[in-house]
Amino acid sequence: MRLGKPVCLLMAVVSVFALSSCSQPTEPLTGGSDDAPYVGHVHGLGVDPADGMLYVAAHGGVFRLVDASLKLVADRPQDTMGFTVVGPRHFLASGHPAPTELDRPNHLGLIESRDAAGTWTDKSLSGQADFHSLAPSPGGLYAYDSITATVMRTSDHTTWTAMMTGEVYDLAGHPTQPDQVLATTRSGVVRLVDKTQTAMETPALFAFLDWPTADILVGATVDGAVYRSPDGGTTWATAGQVDGQVEALAAQPPAWHVATDRGIFTSIDEGNDSVRVVQLTNLI
Repeated sequence: MRLGKPVCLLMAVVSVFALSSCSQPTEPLTGGSDDAPYVGHVHGLGVDPADGMLYVAAHGGVFRLVDASLKLVADRPQDTMGFTVVGPRHFLASGHPAPTELDRPNHLGLIESRDAAGTWTDKSLSGQADFHSLAPSPGGLYAYDSITATVMRTSDHTTWTAMMTGEVYDLAGHPTQPDQVLATTRSGVVRLVDKTQTAMETPALFAFLDWPTADILVGATVDGAVYRSPDGGTTWATAGQVDGQVEALAAQPPAWHVATDRGIFTSIDEGNDSVRVVQLTNLI
């Protein structure tokens, strides 16, 4: 596997199950220039289908990857967590306000942007929930609230139902079945169908999952091992290895993207079975 220079070095390294709100590293990420905005720990990745741009949600705000550089959107250093793209220019997230936004609650609950992170509006549970993971599903949304250690579900982004309690790191909703979601936990992956929990056998302890199609399931460990399942999690094969500790995964066609504490990497072959090792090359 060929690894190029990372887009930027992320200075903070955190435990995969450090589920409390992240704290600012002692040194800012500079991205290669003295006047670059602080990025910090990456919380999420997503590609806007409106223009194919990769968005990076981090402790220091939401960034767009433009010409191999991270550009802060709207000059807003909002700690953006649980970030997910649900449609063209349509994003959902959670997190904490920028340091200058003294009139907003510390926990943002569910927030929504209809202009690619230019502006955000409150949807629900403002001041009450801190969603560290959001997973869209047909007709709804799954979320993990770190305050109550609860996996929740909503069909209208307003009314919520508790589905499961316990520490969870990442969620992946089934692309076609609204009642099924996967959760990564300290002891392994849990398949949640309605409110019934079943342990899933996996070749490693996954911290991150993404479910781009009903058949294809992608998992990543915190130490950079990437795996691919062609049958929804029944069997697995090694897909590659990225450098550093993994912080976010987005495996939606036409590419896979992985953020680590060393940079942001991409695979342009989507883990094709004819490729022996997924070519995870740097986005530069």
